[in-house]
Amino acid sequence: MNTTVLVQRARTSALWRWVLNRALHRFIPFNRPHRFTIEALGDDFVQVRLPFRKNNLNHIRGLHACALATLAEYTTGFMLVQKLNARQYRLIMKKLEMEYHYQGKSDAVARFGITHHWLQEKVMEPLRHREAVEVVCEVTLHDAQHNHLATGKVCWHIKPWQAVKTKV
Repeated sequence: MNTTVLVQRARTSALWRWVLNRALHRFIPFNRPHRFTIEALGDDFVQVRLPFRKNNLNHIRGLHACALATLAEYTTGFMLVQKLNARQYRLIMKKLEMEYHYQGKSDAVARFGITHHWLQEKVMEPLRHREAVEVVCEVTLHDAQHNHLATGKVCWHIKPWQAVKTKV
């Protein structure tokens, strides 16, 4: 099944969100141990949950800083891939900056959205004049009690595949 069709179905169906989550666990094995779950998905936003479980905890039984940072990357990256054609554009995380505010003692949720206007202004228009662009996506992470756990600023380097020059 085409991933675009899967994502469209997942926007309105819990069953298809479950299928999408299983597919993402399979195709992004690095993130599998975290067990991220896309809880809500719209045209302009995604909401992802990081469960409070042993693999995501630090030595003092709070959510691990690196798990929260990975949640910020996953959430923003997923939304950008949905808005940009992955066959036309290469996305690479260039920089990740996290500011931690509160210790996570329950599931964490990240919600991130971008509008058509933002995408045109920050990505598409600059790519008409440059070979690549960098965009900073800011995402907030909260726990089940709505405490602000962290703020992530993820800098993505975006470039058309046709402009990519790699050494063999």
